[in-house]
Amino acid sequence: MKVLHMNNKITQLIFGVVILLSLNQTCLAQLPNIVVINADDLGYGDLGCYGATKLKTPNIDKLAQGGRMFTDAHSASAVCSPSRYALLTGEYPIRHGNLYKPVFLKSKLVVDTNKETIASILKKAGYATACVGKWHLGFGTTEPVDWNKPLTPGPNELGFDYYYGVPVVNSHPPFVYVENHHVVGYAEDDPFVYGKTAKTKEVFEKMRLNEIGGANKAHALYVDEEVGTHLKNKALNWMKAQKDKPFLLYLATTNIHHPFTPAPQFVGTSDAGIYGDFVHELDWIVGEVMQTLEEMGVAENTLVILTSDNGGMFNATGQKTYKQGHKLNADLLGFKFDAWEGGHRVPFIVHWPKKIKAGEVSEQLISNVDMLATFAALTGQKLDDNQGRDSKNMLDAITGKTDKQLRTKILLAPLKDSHLTVRKGNWVYIGAQGGGGFTRGRHGAHAFGGPGAISYAGQVNSDIEDGKIKDDAAPAQLYNLEKDPSQATNLYHEFPKKVKEMQKLLESYLALEK
Repeated sequence: MKVLHMNNKITQLIFGVVILLSLNQTCLAQLPNIVVINADDLGYGDLGCYGATKLKTPNIDKLAQGGRMFTDAHSASAVCSPSRYALLTGEYPIRHGNLYKPVFLKSKLVVDTNKETIASILKKAGYATACVGKWHLGFGTTEPVDWNKPLTPGPNELGFDYYYGVPVVNSHPPFVYVENHHVVGYAEDDPFVYGKTAKTKEVFEKMRLNEIGGANKAHALYVDEEVGTHLKNKALNWMKAQKDKPFLLYLATTNIHHPFTPAPQFVGTSDAGIYGDFVHELDWIVGEVMQTLEEMGVAENTLVILTSDNGGMFNATGQKTYKQGHKLNADLLGFKFDAWEGGHRVPFIVHWPKKIKAGEVSEQLISNVDMLATFAALTGQKLDDNQGRDSKNMLDAITGKTDKQLRTKILLAPLKDSHLTVRKGNWVYIGAQGGGGFTRGRHGAHAFGGPGAISYAGQVNSDIEDGKIKDDAAPAQLYNLEKDPSQATNLYHEFPKKVKEMQKLLESYLALEK
């Protein structure tokens, strides 16, 4: 009898474990897959659904028509690397100290591996995680980076099971691919050499080819016009391999960052020059992702988020397409790197047929810094107090459960720390004159920006005349975005109480800086 009783207990225990495992698998199956497409330098006016007419984006427009499009979304920084830091960690880059500028070839990893990221938090919830595309957050713990050794820590140490992509950016070296911790095609008898010119194709607005060379076999695998297609294929193949778990794909495209190198089939297809052609390639990539989700049978329960790391850039190619009648950032003032709206107000589209109604437009204030808290809430997790400190759960805004503003204020960082910007309600305050971004005064220059670029582009601002800041301009800037979304009139002198309120808010954020 004792043996029989013991066998019954063992049977019950085994049955209980099976039930728990089954329930766990059921819970995992109910969680949505998540695809975050973080385009590079895609401006607020670069998509048909946001008003573009000189180019066509049918796949992205379809994404918006089938989901929810945000009109007041912002990258936490108007600069690529700090913007990506905010997206991954849920923290303003000001908390990292002097993270205002892009990081490049020699930079170590700028993210503390003890930080939670959108990948690590989802991995805890049972997700498979991958980053494919542009990284631009550094590798390793020492500077300069030794590209002849394993590149660790990197994306894998921040929660991504798999990484494949461009290690820095398509405009700057090294022009190779990295898979997890290693340069693809690297051979010990063919090492990288700092100060040597790389054997890579010369393309307009592709820079610093003489900073690191060698590794000829690895460089040969990188073909500028094939980068978009190659990264797309890597992303799709990884998605197709996911069978047993929900997955996170962070697809950080090189489109539409300079140099503009669309695949041959897209050249000449837009009325906005090669800039528009590169947007067309991006739209095709998005379409391929959506088609693959359909073929996998998971499209209904996949949350797709399309956004950009910052506003459109007024580089030489951007200036040319502007002359052709395409406004990169629609009617917003300024460009990438600026504290003005054109620097950081970005497209933001969410698509999740199981949870999001089609064809909705939201005026919710939202930021890429909010994704960590949102994904934690989505998977029923609570962040520790020292994690994702600036991230706000925007799940109800994404799914349309509320029209109430969930976020009332935000910190926005341009290239220069002197121009840190705060938003509260409809008011925005910039703590200095000008845009705080590029200031090269000659059109045609890569770094053309500031008052000169504003006048050249035909934009209007009350502090600027003939490409210069007026002598009697206010020392800082205050705008009411509800009444003046294009920031034509600085209200600094008209609302001194509001200026003091916003200055105090800015000072509270400055206290966060290390």
